[in-house]
Amino acid sequence: MKILPLLAINLLLAMLAINPLTSYASASTQNSDNSLDRDAWLKMRFSKQHEELIPVVAVADMFFSCNRARKTDEQNYQLKDLVQKMDKGELAEKLADCLGEDNMQSEAALNFGLLGCFHDQLAHLPEQEKKQKMKLVKQAIASLSRSERQRSFTQCVTEQSIHYLK
Repeated sequence: MKILPLLAINLLLAMLAINPLTSYASASTQNSDNSLDRDAWLKMRFSKQHEELIPVVAVADMFFSCNRARKTDEQNYQLKDLVQKMDKGELAEKLADCLGEDNMQSEAALNFGLLGCFHDQLAHLPEQEKKQKMKLVKQAIASLSRSERQRSFTQCVTEQSIHYLK
């Protein structure tokens, strides 16, 4: 197993003060072991729903950031609404329209996905702090290889999906 990509991902998350295993844990003083146990329990209990939710969350992340950058849809969607309320087919169409010449496996789509996922993870922060951390995310995205970004996106979306199950 290559340690460097994993270190790069964990370094990115550490720079953002996000624990990759409990990125959505509340700021309360809850014991991190309890949080890990809860995430493991959620994964077991809702495994099927989690697996079905992962691609929806990934597409929502990509569309959310793509639409913010390219403004192909007049509405400013919230990620939560894209995941929980929008029809999957409509969401996929909106992403395809937004990506245009790019496809879902493109560099642009992957980068949009990472930006969307981290935007969601940082949503609880004050606006100024969120802007600073998103700047670090963009710098990290620019320095990571495609495989490192893909691994980071997969990990981020997996944890993000757990959040939507809670």
